[in-house]
Amino acid sequence: MKDGVNGIALAVFIFFFLVVTVMGFLAARWRRSSEESLDEWGLGGRSFGTWVTWFLLGGDLYTAYTFVAVPAAIYAGGAAGFYAVPYTILVYPLIFTFLPRLWSVSHRHGYVTTSDFVRGRFGSKGLSLAVALTGILATMPYIALQLVGIQAVLDVMGVGGGEDTNWFVKDLPLLIAFAVLAAYTYSSGLRAPALIAFVKDGLIYLVIAVAIIYIPIKLGGFDDIFAKAGDALSQKNPATGQPKGALAPGEAGQWGYATLALGSALALFMYPHSVTATLSSSKRNVIRRNTTILPLYSLMLGLLALLGFMAIASGIKVSNGQLAIPQLFEDMFPDWFAGVAFAAIGIGALVPAAIMSIAAANLFTRNIYKDFLKPDATPAQEARISKLVSLLVKVGALIFVLGMDKTVAINFQLLGGIWILQTLPALVGGLFTRWFHRWALLAGWAAGMAYGTWAAWSTSSPTQDHFGGSSKEIPGLGEIGYIGMTAIVLNAVVTVVLTLVLRAVKAPDGVDETQPSDYVADAGDPGVKDLPPAVPETAGH
Repeated sequence: MKDGVNGIALAVFIFFFLVVTVMGFLAARWRRSSEESLDEWGLGGRSFGTWVTWFLLGGDLYTAYTFVAVPAAIYAGGAAGFYAVPYTILVYPLIFTFLPRLWSVSHRHGYVTTSDFVRGRFGSKGLSLAVALTGILATMPYIALQLVGIQAVLDVMGVGGGEDTNWFVKDLPLLIAFAVLAAYTYSSGLRAPALIAFVKDGLIYLVIAVAIIYIPIKLGGFDDIFAKAGDALSQKNPATGQPKGALAPGEAGQWGYATLALGSALALFMYPHSVTATLSSSKRNVIRRNTTILPLYSLMLGLLALLGFMAIASGIKVSNGQLAIPQLFEDMFPDWFAGVAFAAIGIGALVPAAIMSIAAANLFTRNIYKDFLKPDATPAQEARISKLVSLLVKVGALIFVLGMDKTVAINFQLLGGIWILQTLPALVGGLFTRWFHRWALLAGWAAGMAYGTWAAWSTSSPTQDHFGGSSKEIPGLGEIGYIGMTAIVLNAVVTVVLTLVLRAVKAPDGVDETQPSDYVADAGDPGVKDLPPAVPETAGH
């Protein structure tokens, strides 16, 4: 570890940061309509084509979590951290089946959020509110994870002082980055991260191409890397007497690994920021094409994950695992290229953080402010409220990251995954069937949220204290794996049983304002764009 501030790396980092800041503000004029509305600010005018959507979704989904938290999990515990690779492979066949349907019905009815769709499909503002609150809650720790990525880079560059430095001085660079992010997001909306995503992805592909060739050469090749990593992970943890990890998950951990991968795949496109990027596309086929080319990012993720083993093999020693990869870059690369790598991580955090704050703001504006506080809000008023709320969301995430333990940043994403999974029956179920009763969906959501939060909070150990990744023992059943999957199973059981009961007693159902044809239409089809919502039909059509 180098002493003091790495001036050259910091200068390169600041250069790229200034470039994307200028791009963020200039994006306000990119493809901009004179109309001020949530469609324009929060969805980029629903105008993005295949390549812009590809970069936007890539920038949205492959984040500081990709560059920092996943390799850090492997650095700390071995190959169990590779669960992120299979889940990003599983997710695309899944979303191919339902995202085009969500895009079509959303464009037909002007839906901006998943909660808009749930309200329209089930005729329930209560269920819509539950989905909106869950989306906002799950997004906050995810934004916090991006800020952790920026802070890790700043720490390694020596910016902000040491552990004994006043907290304000230490966190001042992060506060400045946050303020700049907030400013250009407020000004340009979704167009800012869409434009910056081109720079972000270019830098990441450059850095990983160099790292995956250059670092193994310096470390003696992959044989030596895996041998050293295997030896280090096999050493026993003094606190528990158990090995620190392994190059491959043991038999006892395979069920937890599989359920964590599956649960994460199911959760990924439930997040509001994923849906926001999806609905910004101009055509249904843009979504279908992207599900076939986005797996290219999964290849990058697999290579990035190997950096965790490289950090072990190079002898990196850090008290906070999130610093392992930035420290690896500083130790292995010339200072100027370390600056490029740090910029890739930093910008890789700014792009998704912007989209996430916009998505959370859209949820508040459409499904809390308009539904419950000001039903007659104009499109311009919606846009202004969403801009203001996007600032508040970032402040909340900043408080989150400054106040919580950052040594296990992957916990932030896993905890959000438990929560957002509970919206799956209402969203994905609603895209294919109207059978579920709105009250049953609400009860199932409440049961899943309550159990998932309680289990996450109560499950911890000295070696595995991250909220979502732990397993829970139930007498007679053994390990049942990822808490999020257990919670969604409970959610589904409650939903199905209560639906049967409510249907049997003929409980009143909500009004469905959608029609079967709404789910398969493209933008070029008559009746999709620039028309008012379809005439509501009776429930259960």
